[in-house]
Amino acid sequence: MLNKKSVDDINVKGQRVLVRCDFNVPLKDGKITDENRIVAALPTIKKLIADGGKVILCSHLGKPKGEPKPELSLAPVAVRLSEHLGQEVKFAADPEVVGPNAKAAVEAMKDGDVVLLENTRYRKEETKNGEEFSKELASLCDVFVNDAFGTAHRAHCSNVGVTQYVKTSVVGYLMEKEINFLGNAVENPVRPFVAILGGAKVADKLNVISNLLEKCDTLIIGGGMAYTFLKAEGKEVGQSLVDDTKLDYCKEMIDKAASLGKKLLLPVDTTIAASFPNPIDAEIETCVVSVDEIPAEMQGLDIGTKTAELFADEVKSAKTVVWNGPMGVFENPILAKGTIAVAKALAETDATTIIGGGDSAAAVNNLGFGDKMTHISTGGGASLEFLEGKELPGVAAANDKD
Repeated sequence: MLNKKSVDDINVKGQRVLVRCDFNVPLKDGKITDENRIVAALPTIKKLIADGGKVILCSHLGKPKGEPKPELSLAPVAVRLSEHLGQEVKFAADPEVVGPNAKAAVEAMKDGDVVLLENTRYRKEETKNGEEFSKELASLCDVFVNDAFGTAHRAHCSNVGVTQYVKTSVVGYLMEKEINFLGNAVENPVRPFVAILGGAKVADKLNVISNLLEKCDTLIIGGGMAYTFLKAEGKEVGQSLVDDTKLDYCKEMIDKAASLGKKLLLPVDTTIAASFPNPIDAEIETCVVSVDEIPAEMQGLDIGTKTAELFADEVKSAKTVVWNGPMGVFENPILAKGTIAVAKALAETDATTIIGGGDSAAAVNNLGFGDKMTHISTGGGASLEFLEGKELPGVAAANDKD
């Protein structure tokens, strides 16, 4: 879709290939608690091994803020990767990332060998896209492959800077899949195209709302951000989350939908409670009321039952659905019903269903619907910026096809 060269367009036999992966996995007591991102990187890594490349992997993990932190070392990832690949993944434990261990390990590589570098964010230059670290990474390789969509919206040394000093830069299978699914959904969707936006804040999704209104046939808005829209329509929303600075913007979007002849669906009822659950999964007393009848002292924390039906019905006739952001406080079982209803509707449709990373991806996976979706994006911020129509630096940096 974006005409970028991929791993299928190059010959890596005998070449040193630096692959930027997204191994930013959750760790607890040094153990990986969710290895989806490791599994997602395997097809590209296996392809490069099979083609006889010398495969050097790099990634960030967490936010060490430019200094070595043992609890954010990628050492546990090397162990799991070795098990998945059925061969040793040599870990180069250099606090400076490109140090004596990395250089010696790369020097000793045979075709098909795999080395994993230490956390790229141990270097403070990484997030600033500094020239020196970019050159050091480039010095290890002949070819660069970016397969980390989760950081594609950031210009860092390990995904953008390095491409300045390597002649061949291509995307991996995961990046290619993300570009194709998200890109085609927005630029060339099979219609009817329904976009569902949720999550807490309107401010996070200003440009996404505007861009999607131009592309989709129906825009559904749920989650915390719906209450700002409802207030913009003149409704009383009690203690619900509202961004008063965005009321005029919401009015503009309501008018824009009408002028473009697009359907904009907002909640018709809501699940309310006296206060936000604390802790988040605590027992909580709720009831469902019309959005015209929210009491002044109560707040909306999930869409209501009629809204769940309304949104699910709209999905049934769709051919393409993009969903970003939960419908309520899905971490609480009592307030997850709206998100579950939407996930279930997507799971049961024949449409192409694309989940835009972040909380919606977590919700779909946690609720057990992950395998029913056509595509779950691995990048929260990156997928949002893609849906906004922005160019992603990590994608732009790869070589174009001739």
